[in-house]
Amino acid sequence: MLTFFRNFFSSKLGIGVTMGFLVLIAVAFAGGDIANTGQFGGVAGGDRVATVGKARIDNADLERAATNAVEQLRQDDPKMTMKTFIDRGGLEQLLTNLIDLAAVREFGERHGIHIGDRLIDSEIAKIPAVQGPNGKVDDRLYQAFLNQRGISDAALRRQIAEMLVARQLLTSANIGLTVPQESALRYAGLATEQRTGSIAILPSAAFAPKAPPSEAEVAAWYAKNGKDYQLPERRTLRYVTFDDSVVKSVPAPTEAEIAARYQANKAEYAASESRRITQLVVPTEAAARAILAETATGKSLDAVAGAKGLTAASLGTLTREALSAQSSKSVADAAFAAPAGKVAGPLKGPLGWLLLRIDAVEGKPARTLDQVRGELSAQIAVEKRRTALTEFSAGIEEEFDNGAALSDVAAKLGLTLSTTQPLTADGRVFGNPQQAAPEVLARVIQTAFLMEGENQAQLAEVVPGKQFVVFDVGRIETSAPPPLAQIRQAVEVDVQLSKGAIAAKAAAQKVEAALRKGTDISAALASLGVALPPVDQVSMNRQQYQGMGQQVPPPLTVFFATQKGGVRLLGAPRNRGWYVVQVRDIVPGKVDPADPRLAGLKQNVSGEMGEEYFQQLRAAMRKEVGVKRNETALAAVRRRLLGQQN
Repeated sequence: MLTFFRNFFSSKLGIGVTMGFLVLIAVAFAGGDIANTGQFGGVAGGDRVATVGKARIDNADLERAATNAVEQLRQDDPKMTMKTFIDRGGLEQLLTNLIDLAAVREFGERHGIHIGDRLIDSEIAKIPAVQGPNGKVDDRLYQAFLNQRGISDAALRRQIAEMLVARQLLTSANIGLTVPQESALRYAGLATEQRTGSIAILPSAAFAPKAPPSEAEVAAWYAKNGKDYQLPERRTLRYVTFDDSVVKSVPAPTEAEIAARYQANKAEYAASESRRITQLVVPTEAAARAILAETATGKSLDAVAGAKGLTAASLGTLTREALSAQSSKSVADAAFAAPAGKVAGPLKGPLGWLLLRIDAVEGKPARTLDQVRGELSAQIAVEKRRTALTEFSAGIEEEFDNGAALSDVAAKLGLTLSTTQPLTADGRVFGNPQQAAPEVLARVIQTAFLMEGENQAQLAEVVPGKQFVVFDVGRIETSAPPPLAQIRQAVEVDVQLSKGAIAAKAAAQKVEAALRKGTDISAALASLGVALPPVDQVSMNRQQYQGMGQQVPPPLTVFFATQKGGVRLLGAPRNRGWYVVQVRDIVPGKVDPADPRLAGLKQNVSGEMGEEYFQQLRAAMRKEVGVKRNETALAAVRRRLLGQQN
């Protein structure tokens, strides 16, 4: 269980639906009141999916929470759908967390834990969306926040109270948890153990019948397993691109426009002075004067500071205004009055007494209108061209709004209309995944696969303000299995492999029985009388295994999960055969008790144990308050979320 939760919570989906107990759970997802009481009843399996002690979780609460969760996930993954969310276990996990949250609250109430209104108010005040310009809760923003999430003030306050109870009860689960030295040594030995054994594969093809399958067998297999041959959705895109070259006549900047731009930004062209400054902060004025006196003898500020255990920090290059905002006007005035190379101070700063060394003085002379005329003219010209291009683009969108087709607009503008090959949702060419869609379409592929129909032209920027693409979906081929006639050969192979897999499993079981009696694996395989691949002799330590990351073959995972002298069988995917995994010997690694890495291992193991304690505590709370799930109502919620009839 521990591993499942950790893996789930670390995934993008898991993060989206995990109603974390240390954050504003209610604000994140839950949108309803789960504090009402009652018994199962009503239509479509009841009006609640669970009762937790005296509390209840209504169907509508779970539906609202799931909808909000999917909407949040779409911010990171626009292709996220409710079906994907449910298929990946999101709805089930969401319900589990809502149940746990209610159970924690019920448990807290039974044991006298009370959350006051002032504490709840302080949590609400931390929500950025409800804070006004003064940083305090704005009633208007707070009401808008509630309306946007479809939740009442009372429901939100109850949910925040639940979160605070959970924080008090659950976060202490692993406080003070330590791992004994002997346990750490055992774990370390496990991490460096050496294993030897064998892995044999019994391919289904070696046991498949020679006679071809009948027509009835092929048809029945395809009818039952058609989804295994399902092709992804494919779409062709039609598109044209254009840039600012389509704008033929853009008026040149006038003298009045250039002069107005100069006046609007006159401060930018005025003379300015900035200084590169190094700062030393000391606690008292006396200490600052003593350091200043030492620098007067020729010692550097860095050397004097270092001798006293202090460090002078570079502030970089600052204007008078920037230094004044960072410290104070008097400090800035003193710094800008001192010559380069000198130390100004002592000066009273926000955190103590300051000594400022003026490392360099950098001045910028004023620039007249004549000096910047060319620069301003170029700026205005670019803006005018960009404005003209935007107006041109708006004209295209207006034509689409009036019913024009992409081909009509392309012909009118004299642009070449291109059509892609069938593409999959990842932007690859169907049947040739090494080939991708044209680069100019990279930013619109996702949008194209979200469009509901064909010939619905849209305009998008490729390079903001410079290049545009106008596109639509030319043809949509939905995801579906191809006709049997097109893949008959592949189906026939799969029928034969399914038969061979049954025989291969029976043969693997014979080998397993022989190995348990002490027979050598090569002799056991030879007794089958079938030509098989050579046995893989495995000698590997756990560190090598773990270093393989996500590329670990499944039989090797079984190999490292089997006890010494054990034999286990593993079916290969898609009826490709059966593995026989045998572990002959396990030699624990030897770890020096003084090994400095043990400290980190103990910390990791403590975290694992703490997570398990956390889960066990939640389970104990559920058991004490009592939880009843209404699977019929849950199935009805699932169907409604998927748009199916109840």
